[in-house]
Amino acid sequence: MLGRSGNPTLNEKTFERGGGQLYSGREAMTIEGTVNKMFILLAILLGAAVVVWSMYFDGQNVMPYLLGGAIGGLITALIISFVPRTAPYLAPVYAALEGLFLGAFSARYEALYGGITLQAALLTMSVFVALLVAYRTRLIQATKNFRLGVFAATAGIALMYLGSMVLGLFGITVPYLHESSPIGIVISLVIVIVAALNLVLDFDFIESGAQHGAPKHMEWYGAFGLMVTLVWLYIEIVRLLSKLRSR
Repeated sequence: MLGRSGNPTLNEKTFERGGGQLYSGREAMTIEGTVNKMFILLAILLGAAVVVWSMYFDGQNVMPYLLGGAIGGLITALIISFVPRTAPYLAPVYAALEGLFLGAFSARYEALYGGITLQAALLTMSVFVALLVAYRTRLIQATKNFRLGVFAATAGIALMYLGSMVLGLFGITVPYLHESSPIGIVISLVIVIVAALNLVLDFDFIESGAQHGAPKHMEWYGAFGLMVTLVWLYIEIVRLLSKLRSR
């Protein structure tokens, strides 16, 4: 059975939408191929982020890039999620749009808390490497209960953020969620942990796809899904650090 990921872009049904046919040789998905695609997407994201970052500190208005990147990235992600075969074409577009968003997002936080973005980036990469090693050495295994727990926690966080956005339209603020109080910090820490644990499920999904002969285009899809988690993790770490720095 293919692994199920808490990441909404990576789950068992993805392979069904991808065709469900077994492939081998050059036509099949591989872990190495997925890693290579991930580095390509990361390079695109960083390139776009650096451009917007520079614009911000040159005094230019980057709000259109923040909003455009966020909305465009969400739309692109939804298309890729429902039509995995579009991943080879749209995953780079998603990376560029997320780069625009993260460049503006990071610059704004950097202006408030000097050095915070470098700290968040290093923490994100450290968490990624640590969990990858833990997964490869089987210190952490994506068991059925583990998957269900992470999936439930991820869905709960998504609903909480959605509820916060809806209530915000009516001027209602969800208590503690955006505060730097001890409870607010604990909430952010829990969200960071859940985001990090999604990486384990992403690793399991990619490994399972390679073992079960998924089609080659799923390498782009696997890389895209992994990037979705990394972007989320980075954003939540920035938010957590900002709460700690504002106390």
